[in-house]
Amino acid sequence: MEKGSLVELRLEDRRVLAVADRPDGKKLWVVIDETGKSHSLRPRDITYEVAGGGYAVADLGAFRAAAAPLMDPDSLEVAWELLVEDGESIDPPGLAEILFSDRGAPACYAAHVLLADDKLYFKQKGDRYEPRPVSQVDDLRQQRQREQQRERENQEFLDLMAAAITGDQPGSTLLEGPFRQRIELLERLVIQGEEMTNRAAALDLLKSLDRPQTERGAFDLLVELGLWSPHENLSLRRAQTPTRFSAKVCDVALSCLTSPPPDRDTNRRDLTHLKVYTIDDESTREIDDGLSVEYLPEGGHRLWIHIADPTRWLVPGDDLDLEARRRATTVYLPTGSIPMFPDELATGPMSLVQGQLCCAMSFGVILAEDGSVESFEICPSTVKPTYRLTYEDVDEMLSLGIEAEAELEVLDRAARSRAQWRRSQGAIRIDMPEAAIKVKDDEIDIYVLDSSRSRQLVAEMMILTGEVAGRYGQAAGLPIPFRNQTQPELPPDEELMLLPVGPVRACAIRRCMPRSEVSVTPTGHASLGLETYTQVTSPIRRYADLLSHFQIKAHLRGEPLPFSVEAMQGLVQGVSATAYEASMVERQTNRYWILEYLRRQGSERIWQALMLRWLREDDGLASILIEDLGIEMTMRFNRSVDLGEVLHVRVSYVDPRQDTIQFREVAPERVAGEAAIVS
Repeated sequence: MEKGSLVELRLEDRRVLAVADRPDGKKLWVVIDETGKSHSLRPRDITYEVAGGGYAVADLGAFRAAAAPLMDPDSLEVAWELLVEDGESIDPPGLAEILFSDRGAPACYAAHVLLADDKLYFKQKGDRYEPRPVSQVDDLRQQRQREQQRERENQEFLDLMAAAITGDQPGSTLLEGPFRQRIELLERLVIQGEEMTNRAAALDLLKSLDRPQTERGAFDLLVELGLWSPHENLSLRRAQTPTRFSAKVCDVALSCLTSPPPDRDTNRRDLTHLKVYTIDDESTREIDDGLSVEYLPEGGHRLWIHIADPTRWLVPGDDLDLEARRRATTVYLPTGSIPMFPDELATGPMSLVQGQLCCAMSFGVILAEDGSVESFEICPSTVKPTYRLTYEDVDEMLSLGIEAEAELEVLDRAARSRAQWRRSQGAIRIDMPEAAIKVKDDEIDIYVLDSSRSRQLVAEMMILTGEVAGRYGQAAGLPIPFRNQTQPELPPDEELMLLPVGPVRACAIRRCMPRSEVSVTPTGHASLGLETYTQVTSPIRRYADLLSHFQIKAHLRGEPLPFSVEAMQGLVQGVSATAYEASMVERQTNRYWILEYLRRQGSERIWQALMLRWLREDDGLASILIEDLGIEMTMRFNRSVDLGEVLHVRVSYVDPRQDTIQFREVAPERVAGEAAIVS
């Protein structure tokens, strides 16, 4: 290289033209680019040297301008077609001759740029370039087309995302066509976390979108796009709980409404002359039980518990039954319920609707003076519910002693008699506050359910029905889902007496209670004080209850049982697992909204709490009860605390999405001071 040589070098992937100025030592040359900047180069740093010399820096602009119009990549195809058949290689001057009929310096430089940048027609071999075979060029063309298509899709995806974030276009458009898989990648990252099999692809997608490469980054993006709510129920998504019914199931439900199937129970007893009370929370829509009193001619009375009869509308193995079996239970969440049956059936003909003729399975029971069951009968029936009452309605009617509704007083006395009898049989009652959580229009309401006379009345009648159904099933040898619970090992009485009466003592007893199990063989239920028990009172909402209905009704009709022992065992196992998963979703969802409620209340609010028990006393970890809300929380203490001690606490940190909360104790004098300011 000599002074005045024109060379090309690469700076950060840019082609830079420069003129050789002077040697720099033995092996280096100093060159000056178009901006006047000097560069010290080794020979290998030079990517092209223009033939001839005598160039000055002032010539570079004109040289580039002369070469630029010739740099059309499409023109390479002409040269390739001329050379590929013979497989002849070529250098930049040769290409310049073919394309431009010119071997001048600008034409040769343009040919060099075309060949060096080309990734389709030619491949470099030393200072020359060989034409690629036709088959290879075809493959590369297809690959390039695919890459261009991906680039177009990527840009379209980015444009749609930007429009969704700004609200110019609904985010749901991203769920259409080729973009749905990308959104699903983000969703799976949030739901599966570290366990996601294709996690790297999801993280790469976030990186390409310039978003944090974390589960939270994906979650926030889905919220921004309007595809998820800020309070998206991840527990529900992780459990893959179906939230909608298929079109096929909806069609079957509609067919039941428009063309009811024939009733297999042609001998239904007409009990429409009885006054029927349905008692539920005001928000309850699936009305699955009602209560009546039948006064007997010889004196005394018979209690009737009418249970909704969804088996009137389905048979084992049909589409409705299989869908209910798959769901196993209605899932109750603060934001609303996810029903086991389509809503139009569950709240319509399957329910005991006030003023309408309804199919039911009715349990008639005569109690002995001590509250035990003297006799019972079970029959498919037709009833006409008289009153749709709330628990508050019944409490008020009982307190007023309304003579026109004397049946309620009879039911209340029967319930108290039953409770006393069960206690005599060893029943264990655990009175712990129960919180109800409702979320509507993003407003959270948490309140403590009262253990009122009406709730105890209904609870005792449902337990009575479960005992009667269990006794019938046991006597007939029916394989039904019996609920069993072994006898707990409770602390000695003298030890329990040392604990404060109320939640602390109830909590200590609760810890000793074994979980109830479901089996086709009855072995007794210890905490209920019953020798046999099965749940049959919620067949619209619990599939296990529906199984008992199928079996008992078939036996009443004298027909073969729908399910053998082996089939029932398999069903019970599967349904129990699904129902347990649903209960975990309910628990985790309730926990989220409790934490969100406490977060919204702020760190300045003081809560009165009760020390329930130590979880790990050495670590200062304990369970406390926030009394105003009826919820139990975990708190760490740095001092000794007595069981039953009343505390005042504040929330110091809470993150509902991370399921994290921390409390700090408030000194009594500060509580008193703040109370004085408020008053």
